[in-house]
Formats: sequence, structure tokens, C-alpha cells
Amino acid sequence: MITTEERERLRGWFTGRLPDDLFEELTEVTVDREEITVVGRIPAPGVSPEASAGEREAAVQGRVQEFRERTRQARMAVAREAEGRFGRKVSWGVECAGERALFTHVAAPVMTRLRQPERQVLDTLIAAGVARSRSDALAWCVRLVRRHTDDWLTELRESLEHVQRVRAQGPDARPGSTPGDGDGDGREDAGGDGGTPGDAGEDGDARTGA
Repeated sequence: MITTEERERLRGWFTGRLPDDLFEELTEVTVDREEITVVGRIPAPGVSPEASAGEREAAVQGRVQEFRERTRQARMAVAREAEGRFGRKVSWGVECAGERALFTHVAAPVMTRLRQPERQVLDTLIAAGVARSRSDALAWCVRLVRRHTDDWLTELRESLEHVQRVRAQGPDARPGSTPGDGDGDGREDAGGDGGTPGDAGEDGDARTGA
């Protein structure tokens, strides 16, 4: 699990490394074991106050695309350094006029074993047209849990960070061991039909997430 201190150091590195003129403000840096997602605010397009909603939406889309193309090389350079330093792929996104757009991002497969009652839940979602496959249905369930349990998940993460700090202060359980060894981290079977890291990269350069 990523601790608050690690997230703060990561955000600090990007704050110092990003070109000053890249974003108006670095609004978010999120991280997990596979990916770092960097989101910044960019200037809104100068649209007339009399412009329709459709014109405003198209102007924002155009501004986002212009930023993406213009800053590609600079972002790729930062991503290469970050991936070498932190061992994770870097993805990018922007906020513009209250709208958020994510560029390339990682779709990491996760294999799990479910008993019949759990499989029936997924199959019901497929039959109802909510999901296309069991992996799609499982992802839908995760999004639903996240949406309705944000406060609980935040409290759970904070509790886990406290456990990690206490564990790090004590003696190793085994000679030569390090915190987290053998407790299942990174041991999931890679498989399923959920894609591979680097999917959803329409630019064809999943290594830099530009």
C-alpha cells in the first residue's frame, strides 16, 4: 500500500520537475502499484458569453487536444524520468473549464476466483445489459463500491497506514525480511480478459502515457 508520505514525496517531485508553464496548477497526483496519474489545470478557452452550450463544449475539447499535442514531448521527457525513478507508468490528464479529460492510462488485469453465488451476480449484470463480460461486470462492481463507500475506504486506508508505521518500528519477524515480504503483495495471477498494462493508449506509446 502507498503511504501518505510516499504520495506527498511523489507529488513534490512532480511539482519541482514539471515545466513552470505546463499547467496553471498541478491539481492531482494519484498513485498505485502500477501507475502514476498526473492531472493539471489548463486555461479555459476564450468563448463569448453568448456562446451556446454546444459551442462551449467543443471549445473545451479543442483546447484539451491543443494542449495534448503541444506538450507531448515535454510530458514524455518527464514521464521517462519518473518511470525510471519510481518504477511505474505515468498517465496524464487535464482540467479545463470544470471538465476533466484523461489521456492514455493503464488497464491492469486482475484475476480472482469466485464461488457460484458471486459468479451469478456477475452473470446477472451481463444478462441485464449492464456489463459485456464477467471482467466488465467486476469492474462495474468496484466502481459502485468506490462511489458509495468513499468515506469508509478513506478511513480504511488511514488505518492501514498506521499499521504499516507501527510494523516498521518493530523488529523483523524473520531474519533478513523486509516489511511486506510474503504477505501477498504483487502475487495476483495476471490473467482474465481485462487487458494488459498500457491499454487504452490511443497514441501507441504506452511507455510514457503521453
